[in-house]
Amino acid sequence: MFQTDLIKKCKQNDRKAQMELYTQYCDAMYSVALRYVKNEDDAEDVVQEAFIKAFRKLDQYRAEVAFGAWLKRIVINKSIDFLKTREDDLVAMNESYLRISSEDEDWSLDEGIAAQEVKRVIEQLPVKYGNVLKLFLIEGYDHAEIAEIMDVTETVSRTLLFRGKNKVKEVLKSRKNVTRS
Repeated sequence: MFQTDLIKKCKQNDRKAQMELYTQYCDAMYSVALRYVKNEDDAEDVVQEAFIKAFRKLDQYRAEVAFGAWLKRIVINKSIDFLKTREDDLVAMNESYLRISSEDEDWSLDEGIAAQEVKRVIEQLPVKYGNVLKLFLIEGYDHAEIAEIMDVTETVSRTLLFRGKNKVKEVLKSRKNVTRS
């Protein structure tokens, strides 16, 4: 069955079509949720809630983007909502105390540092930095999209990205110095 036909049937509350669509996307969406919530049971819950929301809001899907991208955004939003209710680490930030002299776009790392090592460091960062880094580096969102997803301003998004990136570099540098000793 073609994707558009499947979505059309889902919009008509066809349970078989909904199950087929769920089966097509559940594994990929589970992987996305797991990157954020870091717990298999919680990731399953987030995916279930995301699919429920997607099926309820399916009439709002306009095929301007791929269905998977639309659904992925719902999963990311649900993951972040889950983290917000679960952790006090994502606190509302007041833009008045944020000062950025210039945004360093240099993402280069020392030679020999594997992408997996960077991902491990990101997972150890405070949630507010880790989420922005994941949204920017892994998911490919820009600051306007990140701001909307995290319910912050673009300035806050840029600041969190800048600070998170610097924290990653600091950790990697300190690990490198430890291994040299």
